[in-house]
Order: sequence, then C-alpha cells, then structure tokens
Amino acid sequence: MYIALMAHDNKKELMAQFCIAYKSILAQHDLRATRRTGIMIAEAAALDIQFLLSGTLGGLEQISSQVAFNELDLVMFFLDPKNPKYSEDLSQISRMCDEYSIPFATNVATAEVLIHGLERGDLAWRDIIRRR
Repeated sequence: MYIALMAHDNKKELMAQFCIAYKSILAQHDLRATRRTGIMIAEAAALDIQFLLSGTLGGLEQISSQVAFNELDLVMFFLDPKNPKYSEDLSQISRMCDEYSIPFATNVATAEVLIHGLERGDLAWRDIIRRR
C-alpha cells in the first residue's frame, strides 16, 4: 500500500510517536511524507520514507495530485484545529480523498482504526482499484 503522512507543526511530534508505535505495520508499506514531517518520522522511527515538498511549499498539492492519479491508498494528515490554515488544508485534501475514495485520517484516533484495518487486510480492495 502507498501511504501519505502529513502533520501540522503542533501535531508533528504526535505523528512521529504514532509511527514509532506502528513501525512494524508501516515498514511493510511505501511511505511518502511532506518534507519536515517525513524527516521527523524517519529520524524518530527509522522508517524509509519518500520525501515530498514541504507542506507550505506544495507538499499538500503533491499529495492531492497523487490521490487524483490513484497513486495513494491511505492518507494520514494530523491536523491542528488551531492552525490558521486548518479549514483550507482540510477542505483541499478531504475533498480529494472523498472524490477518489481514499481512506483519510485527520487525527490519531482515526489513524489507529485505519492502521489496524490495514494490518488485518481490510484495505486490500485498494490493490484492485489501483490496478485499473
């Protein structure tokens, strides 16, 4: 599976801790992350990650584009509701994930549900969709 990881500044540490906790599951998949989030995860969890642009420099747009081209199977973007760009960021990526039926987590609780589903094989239907 192809998984995108992003986090607002105040949620980057939480994302890194999440990736440490679920390293054994995440390590089995192709991970992509916006630059600063990805560097933090790679250093904390020692995971192999493809770095995209920084979120403020086009990383969110890169991930949105990958969603539109069916190149992602799961998106996790830990959003900070107090971030001034919260509504704009949420609107952009959630619209894309909804349009292309990509599972999307905005917080650690939803991410845990999806990561356990990923481990059980509940997202295997994405392999069929991606091949089209």
